[in-house]
Amino acid sequence: MPVDWHRALAVVAHPDDLEYGCSAAVAAWIREGREVVYVLVTRGEAGIDTVAPADAGPLREKEQRASAAAVGVSEVEFLDHQDGVIEYSISLRRDITAAMRRHRPDLVVTLNHRTTWGPGVWNTPDHVAVGRAVLDAAADAGNRWIFPELADQGLQPWNGVRWVAVANAPSPTHAVGADLGFEEAVQSLLQHRAYIAALTSEDPEAYVRRFLADSTHAHSSQFGGKAAVAFELFSR
Repeated sequence: MPVDWHRALAVVAHPDDLEYGCSAAVAAWIREGREVVYVLVTRGEAGIDTVAPADAGPLREKEQRASAAAVGVSEVEFLDHQDGVIEYSISLRRDITAAMRRHRPDLVVTLNHRTTWGPGVWNTPDHVAVGRAVLDAAADAGNRWIFPELADQGLQPWNGVRWVAVANAPSPTHAVGADLGFEEAVQSLLQHRAYIAALTSEDPEAYVRRFLADSTHAHSSQFGGKAAVAFELFSR
């Protein structure tokens, strides 16, 4: 992975996407003195079958803020698109472009935008729509003639996005070692207690440690046999 950058913006669809996807890398970056900001397209209000959206949204926002804090991220924003029915659209691109102009990152991180996680494992429409919009917004952010109304709001074009790193992609190209930030990643994912409780009856910490160990070794043969957070990297 590139190391000559200072600020990253992570844009994903739901609370917990980053914690299941790449928080060990985020923790390592924070330790190195880099800045990372989180932007969530939804509040995850449709994510818990036993909790109505009006209650789930605030609950999951609270869990996400605690989760971000566990890896050292203090700034978390929500764009308030509707969970479960995100569409790739001009409004989505505009909102993400605005976030990039607001935070002016060198590196943008998102989640897998491919139609599958791997052979036979279908991705969700929310992830696909957000990932695609992030890739397009990385170019939109620097084009003064796309979304000129953002400049009228004080958000001047930002052409400084140099890379987009896609976590959990089925065919990764780059990786960040997972060992340095692994324990922070465990504590970060554990903050999503209500969500985890709805997924499994397994002990939460046992579940989290097993999941993160499996995910950080999924592509280890490609990266020297070491535990790693893998990304598909796009350069601009």
